[in-house]
Amino acid sequence: MEKVCFELENIELTYLDKNVLEIERLAVHQFDRIGVVGKNGAGKSTLLKLLAGIVQPSRGRVNCHVKFGYFDQLTSPVESEIDHELKGKLSIPENGIESFSGGEQTRLKLAQVFSDYHEGLLIDEPTTHLDTEGTQFFIDELTYYYGALVLVSHDRYVLDQLVTKIWEVEEGTITEYTGNYSDYAVQKELETRQQQEQHERFLKEKSRLTKAADEKMKKADKITQASGRIKDTKAMTNKMFMTKSKGTSQKSVQRAAKALERRVEQLEEVEAPKEEQIIRFHQSQALQLHNKFPIMADRLNLKAGNKTLLEEASFQFPLGKTIAITGKNGSGKTTLLRHILKYGEGVTISPKAIIGSYEQMDYQFNKDETVLACMKDKSDYEENKIRSAIYSMRFKGNDLKKNVRNLSGGEAIRLVLCQLFLGRYNVLVLDEPTNFLDIYCIEALERFLKGYEGTVLLVSHDRTFVDRVADHIYVVEDQKLVLKN
Repeated sequence: MEKVCFELENIELTYLDKNVLEIERLAVHQFDRIGVVGKNGAGKSTLLKLLAGIVQPSRGRVNCHVKFGYFDQLTSPVESEIDHELKGKLSIPENGIESFSGGEQTRLKLAQVFSDYHEGLLIDEPTTHLDTEGTQFFIDELTYYYGALVLVSHDRYVLDQLVTKIWEVEEGTITEYTGNYSDYAVQKELETRQQQEQHERFLKEKSRLTKAADEKMKKADKITQASGRIKDTKAMTNKMFMTKSKGTSQKSVQRAAKALERRVEQLEEVEAPKEEQIIRFHQSQALQLHNKFPIMADRLNLKAGNKTLLEEASFQFPLGKTIAITGKNGSGKTTLLRHILKYGEGVTISPKAIIGSYEQMDYQFNKDETVLACMKDKSDYEENKIRSAIYSMRFKGNDLKKNVRNLSGGEAIRLVLCQLFLGRYNVLVLDEPTNFLDIYCIEALERFLKGYEGTVLLVSHDRTFVDRVADHIYVVEDQKLVLKN
């Protein structure tokens, strides 16, 4: 029997009188490989902190029976002994930690975790700052890991490669699914279909019972009308008997109708599943471009200090397509985007291009206005289209009345992305737009891109995202920009 590494029993965790997590029992066994998914703020990181003993539950107990390693994307790395081979594989610089980039800090922390063997690993969003090569190293290190793994990640490719079980965190509860992320997605789709079928059966039965009740009531009304039309002499003789008979019959029909109405009320309502439709972002006549290639470069040379990033690179990015640029960290992807945004030397951009850009940064709003008012001010779309788009990015109900200056970092990022797709632009330039988004918002962004009529240039290390949205994929390698497909 497999050893139990972590146990959670009768857990209740509250914050400001709100239930964050409620778990009757949950266990992590010796060879479990668990992927934790859920919306931002659902409690994924909190769950890992509970397992690690960093956060204490309001009620219940957490038992840890193994030595474990813990990785958190937010904590800074500390000086410690690191396996030299790992340090080389991850290209970790020798200079001081204080000057490390986000990607270098992530690689250092991973090297520290992997330098010792642990019976259990609790890892929270390890690939946010990693390039494709770093992500593959992470996958390779854990492919044959002999221990319990609990992994929080928004990278669907990583989850598909590494986990055999999914824990979905939603509204404070955890639902377990067997398989990797793709298996989980298939099961969720099946659940949606089943819910739709149950909803249709509910509507059909409700309609049948309501119709039958209406017919009974009409019959009762006819009996009442008939009793008032008895006028001939013979009928008058038996009037008292007939009236009593008809009254009894009328009440019987009415009782049957009431019984049917009660059955309608007792039906267990099944709501229709929420359908995620592709939103079409149509270009107005004023924004339409006619250049076949709105962004071009001829023998472009690009440097960062003394380092050559691109040497005599030539490209033509086609109209209305989504172009993805990939490559290692430091290869020049972001520098190229910024050069294009500055209309730099060697780049030719259509004079009618109106470019909207997203960069990796902390977004803050300076004007006091609600989420909905902010969107309406920056868009020519009708309000129902605006509401649909921001709903896809999980702004719903009272969220629309929030002051934009009080939004969290994640909410601000989601709103900025909505502004770009709903805004007055015909070219979008997006640098790592999926960082800090949960899987559900990444999938919403994919639907945005599929419904967008303009030209999109993006940089991303999320290979599942790139495979799903890109019409053309370029890679920066050996100071060249090479078209892969």
